[in-house]
Amino acid sequence: MELSNRRLTRDEFFKERGEVLRTWPTGNDVLNFSEGVRHQREVPDSKRFSVALDKANRTNKTLLQPRAGVALVDEHIELLTYLQDACDVLPTTIDAYTRLNRYEEAANGIARSKAAGTSLLNGFPAVNHGLAECRRLVDALDKPVQVRHGTPDARLLAEITMAAGFTAYEGGGISYNIPYAKKVPLDRSIRHWQYCDRLIGLYEEEGIRIDREPFGPLSGTLVPPFMSHCVAIIEGLLALQQGVKCITLGYGQAGNMVQDVAAITSLRELANEYFREAGFEDYQLNTVFHQWMGGFPTNEPGAFGVICWGAAAAALAGATKVIVKTPHEAAGVPTKEANKQGLEATAQIMNMVRDQQRLDGPVFQREVALIKSEVRAVMRKVFELGEGDVARGAVRAFEAGVMDIPFAPANCNAGKMLPVRDNEGAVRIFEPARVPLPADVMDYHRERLQERATAEGREPTFQMVVDDIYAISKSQLIGRPR
Repeated sequence: MELSNRRLTRDEFFKERGEVLRTWPTGNDVLNFSEGVRHQREVPDSKRFSVALDKANRTNKTLLQPRAGVALVDEHIELLTYLQDACDVLPTTIDAYTRLNRYEEAANGIARSKAAGTSLLNGFPAVNHGLAECRRLVDALDKPVQVRHGTPDARLLAEITMAAGFTAYEGGGISYNIPYAKKVPLDRSIRHWQYCDRLIGLYEEEGIRIDREPFGPLSGTLVPPFMSHCVAIIEGLLALQQGVKCITLGYGQAGNMVQDVAAITSLRELANEYFREAGFEDYQLNTVFHQWMGGFPTNEPGAFGVICWGAAAAALAGATKVIVKTPHEAAGVPTKEANKQGLEATAQIMNMVRDQQRLDGPVFQREVALIKSEVRAVMRKVFELGEGDVARGAVRAFEAGVMDIPFAPANCNAGKMLPVRDNEGAVRIFEPARVPLPADVMDYHRERLQERATAEGREPTFQMVVDDIYAISKSQLIGRPR
């Protein structure tokens, strides 16, 4: 049956659920859906993500969240307990084997970690630990905990962690496929994520609000705001269709302050526009700003500079939440001390910036209008290709190159659109390929790129793209020739 954006019936869901829970033995722990509902009802508001997000929106506060995950339960509890006084909401970052549904190898990683006395996995293997241990983790903490991962097929992970009391779940069928996988068919991953969204929709029907957060940064490398916005809006529409009511849409920092603040502003406005046009009114919309996801300086002072620039952008944009990086980004998995330092540096900037006047004026408004024009042009084609169905439209749009995520590994992604920075560091389009941007929009991009080329005394070429990819790790924003 061809993919479509329709709500799964209860019968369809529970029939599929039986197959999902047989994937790995710990699926037996959550056979009784009602028991998971009862446990979620016992989660206090102080540990519920949607409550924290709602309060942040009402009080104009940007919540701080780190990334963190290790292999063993006690060590993961110790890590998050250490971090929770420095942040507002907590993560559980899942290991790479679990993300690929390679549970046997995750089990081996747990065993090797126990033998070594340290984590030999790059995250927390929740599926292998199972329901009881995941509940022990959540119960040991004082703040809301979210599952953060990168999984094209996250159905079993969702079942176990939601029944365990996690109150937020990151990802989506596009955002956790194209930037993360190579050979997973897009229609399959979208369908698997419809299951995850329907699961959370069923919790919502029981009066339990769980936040759903599409992954905003995508490949994290010079992604134009309009492309990540299109993915966020599509995944938001898919989630709402399955009964989700709390949506947090994200964006990865690009580096130009005006563009970054305009991106969060336009994302919030466009999401409301598309959600309401689709007939959805009863939903909670939040935004999340991801600090720089590309290469970091190797020296800690330089890394702190990047972190603080992202903190200022998140605060000025009024994002509901900011995902915080660490001064060890260039070196690999950070120590808990480095993780906390990133949070404390971000908090300092947040406290200094949060009450300052937001960006406005003609340059800012032009950037907001530009992003909206780009998004509407692409989304118009998505709906046209899908004959009104956004799920089918998304698959066909990637097949046609209408949607194209820069530098992503997936075979289903054309990889032909090329971004580059302009003379002020904003991300512009060097080569649109088959992305249907209006002629006046592309004229503006070319004009801005020519300004940079003139300033640097060289022609706009692919070398600019390469230079920009490495610029921030070399303590620049724009890849100027030296």
